[in-house]
Amino acid sequence: MTRDNAAKLLLAPILIAQALRVRKSAQILPEPPGARQGMSGQGAPLRLLIVGDSSGAGVGADHQSEALSGRLVDALARDHHVTWRLEAKTGATTATTLDTIATVPRAAYDVAVVALGVNDVTSMVTGRRLLAQRDRLYRILRKDFGARRIIVSGVPPLKHFPLLPQPLRWVLGRTADRFDAALAAQGGIEYLRFDIPFDADMMARDGFHPGAAAYRIWGQTLADHITQT
Repeated sequence: MTRDNAAKLLLAPILIAQALRVRKSAQILPEPPGARQGMSGQGAPLRLLIVGDSSGAGVGADHQSEALSGRLVDALARDHHVTWRLEAKTGATTATTLDTIATVPRAAYDVAVVALGVNDVTSMVTGRRLLAQRDRLYRILRKDFGARRIIVSGVPPLKHFPLLPQPLRWVLGRTADRFDAALAAQGGIEYLRFDIPFDADMMARDGFHPGAAAYRIWGQTLADHITQT
């Protein structure tokens, strides 16, 4: 048994109480307004699909132009004509994304970006089940959406989230690190670890989501990887 799972059993009453307090007191930020599909830029054509959770949906930014999709598309549009679509939802896990993706109109994409993970950690899914769900998601992206490249953004380090009290932060942080390592080892994808500093000025005011500065770095990092590899 892993140390985080052992801690979940040993500290269950404390962790449940802390999780309930966090949920009750947390500031609920909306998904920002703005386009979720479109075309931008000139140059070589690039078809982009983004799937994700609340961070993929831009929670913590004031507008989609300042969120992940906006920053990523802007960076890619410097050298490409980008046709893009965003399918992301607050609370999404890999399991619920499998349901969501089934309703998305089929189209061909060159690149699919996957921004999921935090809710997989907090939903207490097992690592084995998560890997199976991700395998299924990646197969769908390749088969039904023609994705030639799948860029997977790593699980954010929950051990640095200021909203979370100890020991809940430690337990979720350990699980996030374990999932991150397992997901990075899956074949057939391009995995980018979530390497954004979690300084106060990088976080949204809820202490849980990226802020505008973090989205700028995140979008540019993904764009650099897409164009330079």
